[in-house]
Amino acid sequence: MPTYISLMNFTQAGAQKIKESPARVEAAKKAFKAMGGELKQFYLVMGQYDAVVIGEAPDDETAAKLALAIGSQGNIHTETLRAFTEDEYRKIIAALP
Repeated sequence: MPTYISLMNFTQAGAQKIKESPARVEAAKKAFKAMGGELKQFYLVMGQYDAVVIGEAPDDETAAKLALAIGSQGNIHTETLRAFTEDEYRKIIAALP
């Protein structure tokens, strides 16, 4: 299943309700599962972003739906990246002309 890395920043609303964020992570796990994916890891981070999620989804369309559904709640801004495993990377490189 494809892997996605989501870089997140709390919005003003999300920061004001920060104590509710653990429940939002649990809701995101359920949303991933309902759409056939899995939220693999959640990290609170320091620096340019506030949190990082590593998840899997069946395809790019599903990953986009998840990002839009979760972002539409108004608590975070997301930037989602398609990640390729080392094996996938090696296959891509091997197929180059």
